[in-house]
Amino acid sequence: MGSQWGADKYYRRSKGEGYRSRAAYKLEEIQRKFGLIRGDDNVVDLGAAPGSWLQFVKGITGGVIIGIDLNPIVPVEGTHTVKGDFTKKEIQDKVISLTGENNVGIVLCDAAPQFAGNKSYDQARAIGLNEGALHFACRILKPGGNLIIKSFQGEMFQELLNEIRQNFYAVKVYRTKASRRGSTEVYIIARNFNGKINAETD
Repeated sequence: MGSQWGADKYYRRSKGEGYRSRAAYKLEEIQRKFGLIRGDDNVVDLGAAPGSWLQFVKGITGGVIIGIDLNPIVPVEGTHTVKGDFTKKEIQDKVISLTGENNVGIVLCDAAPQFAGNKSYDQARAIGLNEGALHFACRILKPGGNLIIKSFQGEMFQELLNEIRQNFYAVKVYRTKASRRGSTEVYIIARNFNGKINAETD
C-alpha cells in the first residue's frame, strides 16, 4: 500500500496551487531534472484529462499546446483540447492542422488504462497504450523532438524500451518522488527523435 502521507502531501499542494491533480508535480520534477520542454515548443499531451499537465506546460512554452483524451477536458486557457483516440489518423491529422507537419517539439503521455486486477493483462494493456503513444510521436514529432511516457515495469517493458531506443538517441527510465510508494510506475524519458520512422495509423 502506498504512503498515505505522500498522497496527502501532493494532493493538498495541488489544491493549494490550483492544479487539477497531483500529477502536475511529476511533470514539474521531470522538467526540473531534464529540461525537455523548451520555450518555443509545440506540445501534445496524450491522456490529458483532467488537465494538470496542460496547466503546467502553459507556464513554460509559448508554442501551441494540445491535450487529447477519450474523456472531455475542461478547457485550460491558452491550450487546445481534443476529445478522441490519439491512435486514430483523424485525431493525428487534427494535431497536424494546428501545429504544422512534423512541427511538435515534445509529446507527453501520462495515460494509463483502467486496470482490471490481472497483473499480466493489465501490463499488456499498459504497454499497448505506450506503443500507441510512441507511434503517435513518431508521426508528429519534429527531428530532435522529445517524448515522455508513463509506463509500468514488468512484462514487455524491456521490449518497449528497445523500440523507443530505435527512434530516439537518448533514453532513460526515471521514477518521480510524487509517484506512489510501492507502485511500478516509471517515466520513460526519450530525447532527440531521430526522425527515421513515420508510424502507420488506422
